[in-house]
Amino acid sequence: MNNTYIAITLLSLTVSSFAVGADWLQFRGPNGASVTGDVAPPTKWSETENVAWASDLPGKGVSGPIVVQGRIYLTCASGEKQDRLHVLCFDEKSGDEVWHREFWATGRTLTHPFSSVAAPTPASDGKRIFAFFSSNDLACLDLDGNLLWYRGLAFDYPKAGNDIGMASSPVVTGETVVVQLENQGDSFAAALDTASGETRWRVDRDHSANWVSPTALPGKREGKHVVLLQGRSGLTAHDAMSGDELWRYDVPCSTTPSVAVSETRIYIPANGLTVLDLPKDATVPSLAWDSSQLSPSPASPIVTKDFVYVMNGVGVLSCGDIVTGKRLWQVRIGGRHWATPVVAGNLMYCINADGEVKVVELGERGKVVGTNKFDEAVKGSPATAAGALYVRTDSKLWKIARGS
Repeated sequence: MNNTYIAITLLSLTVSSFAVGADWLQFRGPNGASVTGDVAPPTKWSETENVAWASDLPGKGVSGPIVVQGRIYLTCASGEKQDRLHVLCFDEKSGDEVWHREFWATGRTLTHPFSSVAAPTPASDGKRIFAFFSSNDLACLDLDGNLLWYRGLAFDYPKAGNDIGMASSPVVTGETVVVQLENQGDSFAAALDTASGETRWRVDRDHSANWVSPTALPGKREGKHVVLLQGRSGLTAHDAMSGDELWRYDVPCSTTPSVAVSETRIYIPANGLTVLDLPKDATVPSLAWDSSQLSPSPASPIVTKDFVYVMNGVGVLSCGDIVTGKRLWQVRIGGRHWATPVVAGNLMYCINADGEVKVVELGERGKVVGTNKFDEAVKGSPATAAGALYVRTDSKLWKIARGS
């Protein structure tokens, strides 16, 4: 048995721990890991092969799609000032639009031309859709598009915003949806009750621009759901229900790639990559290792059972050993990667900002086994579920699936 077979077998065992056919409920999917145990999507596609459908979108956006119970949900912004906010639902099989809701933005809509007011990826608890926008508007709808509640956070905190736009995606944990609004003005994180939209807690944050997303630890710690907030000055852990700070790790963190987690470890984009041990019976973390050779930017790191993967700013994918932090291999993907890659089976799908997709077979060494190209830019992270890949380009939502 050769080393390549062993490595791929270990990876297969790793991804099989994720539920096959699982929904993709948030930015980076199940547990915020960007990994699914589903059958992998195809490695190659074209206009006549493996493209199930491509649905037109009514506006601009860099948010990613999510998958909930056989439907795909996505946000857009339109209008000269990007002040028209859209939440859309598509049928997973046909790509037909199931429903489309529109709202007026209540906060500032100024963004960099590269970005959009529809920058944060929506999140779901399986019953509701939480659509967040750079204008700091948060809409909660049921799966059929009925509005349950709406919060214009800019009404309470009008200085929350920066000149190139906000991009932090919400995360749902327990009965709370957590949003992170770090900027030079009204800088804070808040948790809202998923059912009512009422504020459970609010904590002040560093007064500097930050585009990372909050991350929930898997399961519970001492009976509590725990959410991690990454800022320029460090990482803090909070009780998701009360907002109480449980611990703090002081290290200057990156402001674009977001922290990644596993059952017992935390991977912080700091000093390259800083990894903390946090066993289930521990209340505070300890340093496992850090590595300047594993430096994610701006895509977030991806963690499987035995490996951590990072994409650097010039499109080089690196694989590291999660025990030692040793870099095991590198492969040049090319281009600027704003979208965090996704892993399905033993394949990783890497999409650069120009819409070029490299499919990498993971194992003892990374190997590019497929190259594809969308005809538009891709900035939002893709979703994958049930053997399909969902990609948002500038004007369309695509489903890539075998046999289409």
